[in-house]
Amino acid sequence: MPTPSNYPTPDSELPIAIETLQSVLSQMLPAQADDGDLYIEHSVSESLALEEGRVKHVSASTHQGMGARVIKGESAGHAYTDRFDHAAIMQAGKSARAIAEHAQNIAPVSIHQGENRPAPLYQAINPADGVNFLQRKLLLEELDTLARSLDPRVVQVFANISCSFSDIHIIRMDGCHIQDARPLVRLNISVVVEQDGKRETGSAGGGGRFALTRLTEGDEAKRLVHEAVRLALLNLDAHDTPAGNMPVVLGPGWPGILLHEAIGHGLEGDFNRKGSSVFSDKMGQRIAAKGITVVDDGTISDRRGSLTVDDEGTETNRTVLIEDGILTGYLMDRQNARLMGMKATGNGRRESYAHPVLPRMTNTFMLAGQDDPNDIISSLDRGIYAVNFGGGQVDITSGKFVFTTSEAYYVENGKIQYPVKGATLIGSGHEVLQKVSMIGNDLELDPGVGTCGKGGQSVPVGVGLPTIRIDELIVGGTEA
Repeated sequence: MPTPSNYPTPDSELPIAIETLQSVLSQMLPAQADDGDLYIEHSVSESLALEEGRVKHVSASTHQGMGARVIKGESAGHAYTDRFDHAAIMQAGKSARAIAEHAQNIAPVSIHQGENRPAPLYQAINPADGVNFLQRKLLLEELDTLARSLDPRVVQVFANISCSFSDIHIIRMDGCHIQDARPLVRLNISVVVEQDGKRETGSAGGGGRFALTRLTEGDEAKRLVHEAVRLALLNLDAHDTPAGNMPVVLGPGWPGILLHEAIGHGLEGDFNRKGSSVFSDKMGQRIAAKGITVVDDGTISDRRGSLTVDDEGTETNRTVLIEDGILTGYLMDRQNARLMGMKATGNGRRESYAHPVLPRMTNTFMLAGQDDPNDIISSLDRGIYAVNFGGGQVDITSGKFVFTTSEAYYVENGKIQYPVKGATLIGSGHEVLQKVSMIGNDLELDPGVGTCGKGGQSVPVGVGLPTIRIDELIVGGTEA
């Protein structure tokens, strides 16, 4: 396993000579270039996974490399190398330039530290510091023992603990050098219960940009085990789901994934610039019911989706996307912002140095309203109360979605009757926003487990939601 010395350190030195980088920038950026940068990354990650009572899977990896990018108009050239020698770096820069379009060189670039560096949103620490390999192994084994002790119907336990640390250097077209050191940790628990030949599962997890000790000390890990077992046992007693059009109440926290998928992606700059989003050309128009305000906020300390600066070196922001039902903003990287005559919002993200920048969400959530969550549930004559979600699919162009619940209840005459299984929610994002009639005062953010996929890339994100009532939604059920 890697030792702490393998990890990058705060304000670490560039792994490539300044003179080499200046030469690469000067060679790769044509006179007509609108933008460009070098993205240098050194990352270390570790993961331990337990099944059948034993830690069976252990992984540790280190990867480093440089991505070179040249932007000209709507064209973007991106090339990368995992070698830090002069020839490989120079070739990456020239390849990026060739993709964007060959042209005359600009004047030599002088690299300098960025001024007015934003205050970091997380500590630049080795997240595994204080929790060595043996301690992590023992923790997973203790969680397995705890899960099995909670109920004799627990027959399988899966647990995973992972951490990573990335040292990022971004050198922009004007020579501005921006550095960010990013920790990330996560703990997941999944259990399988069995009764009379019937098996069900339950899962829980948590994480963020902080040290592993936050998850391993105190009761947080044990709480996740209790939650996973609770959900699995709940599913054993779940009934079939009634189907049809009916009102649906979404619980706080992780159900915000529906907001992320069905609405958030449609507000990303590239889809709107190209006119492929259902929200294109809707700026300043009402797209949601009054009282709905949705924000994307990458500035929340320690959150999984937060970044001190995005992957273009732009400071992240709290961007209001919908205010009181009116569309007020899009999520912008530098290229799409320039082409649309708007301001970059700090949402340019990439999975690694080997991937191009895309406008992406950070932590996306709806602000709290004034309704009591209990009043929202009791307002249902007949409907579904969806507390947690599993998987889902969404079409960005139309906004249509299908989501499967992992914890849901049937409500009748304002009272929760019983848990249901296999409930799917079907609709379209812009229509759902119009049908929200009650907004709870209980905004919660998810526990730190979100990962977003787009364009073949995955990045950590956060979601959130208060309890809300949707007056009508198609519920796909299992009831005969």
